[in-house]
Amino acid sequence: MKFEGIYTPIVTPFGDDGEIDWNAYADVIDWQIENGVAGIIVGGSTGEFYALSKEERIQQFNFASDRINGRVEFMAGVNDIRVDECHEISLAAVSSGANSLLVAAPPYSLPSEDELAHHVLKIAEITNLPIMLYNYPGRTGVEMGETFLDIVASNPLIAAVKESSGDYSRLPLLSQNYPSIELAVGGEEQVLEFAAWGAKSWVCATANFFPSECVQLMDTLGKQADFEKGSALMSALMPLMKALEQGGKFLQCVKLGCELQGRPGGKVRLPLLPIEGLLKEEMIGIIDNTRTSLHSILNK
Repeated sequence: MKFEGIYTPIVTPFGDDGEIDWNAYADVIDWQIENGVAGIIVGGSTGEFYALSKEERIQQFNFASDRINGRVEFMAGVNDIRVDECHEISLAAVSSGANSLLVAAPPYSLPSEDELAHHVLKIAEITNLPIMLYNYPGRTGVEMGETFLDIVASNPLIAAVKESSGDYSRLPLLSQNYPSIELAVGGEEQVLEFAAWGAKSWVCATANFFPSECVQLMDTLGKQADFEKGSALMSALMPLMKALEQGGKFLQCVKLGCELQGRPGGKVRLPLLPIEGLLKEEMIGIIDNTRTSLHSILNK
C-alpha cells in the first residue's frame, strides 16, 4: 500500500451537552473530502480518542466508514492503554470497513522494543490490514527504535511510519535503512525536512482547518518537488506550526482554527480546558495572518 497526500486526523465535534455531534461529524468528513485529502483518520489523538468510551470509538468507525463510502481512504487509530481493548477496537475497525490502521505503543506500560514489536505484529495478524506505525515517544514513553524496526520491517503489512519523535536523525535512518516502510510526515513544522528524505504523505492536524492549503503544500513538495515554492509556503506556516507544536495547547488551537474557519469543532473534553485570554487572542492573530500569507502565495 502506498500513502500519498494529506491524511487528516479529524477532530471530534462535541455539542454543548458534551456528546458527539453526529451531524457536525458528517460535515467534518465531507469538507475534508471536498478539499482533496487522500485519507481521513478516525481515532487519532486529534480526535480525542483517549477521552471517548470504547462504544463511542466503535460508533465513530461505523459512522465514518458509512459517510466516507470509499471516496477516500479510511484509516482507523486503534491505540489503547490496554492491549485487549486495543485488539477489540482493531477488530471493530476491520468490521467497519477501515482500509488501514494507525498503531502506536500502548502508553504508560513502557514495553521493550521486542515487546512492542510483538504487539504491533499481533495487530497485523488479527486484522490483516496495512499499518502505519506512529512513533511518538513524547506521548507513549518508548521509541520504535532499530531493534523494533528490524523485527517488523519484513512484514509487508507494516507499510509506513508517522515519525513524530522530533529527532531529525531518524529521517535518514528510516529512509535509507528501512525502505519498505514509507516515511510519513509526523511533525507539523518539519514538512520540508521529511519531503527532502522522500516523504509523500503527511498526517496533518492543520488540515482540520486549512485542508486545501495543506493538500497544495504536500503536492508542491511530494509530487512536484518544488522546494522553492514549498519553502515559501512553509515560511508562511511556521508561526502557526510553532504555536501548535510548542504552545502546549495543540488540540485547543486546532479546534480554535476550525471555529475561525466556520467549521465545527466544539469544546474539548476533560482533562483539557478551553483556550482563552491572551493565548486565544494571539492564536486568532496567528491563524488569520497565516491564512492571508498562504493565499497570497497560492493565488499568484
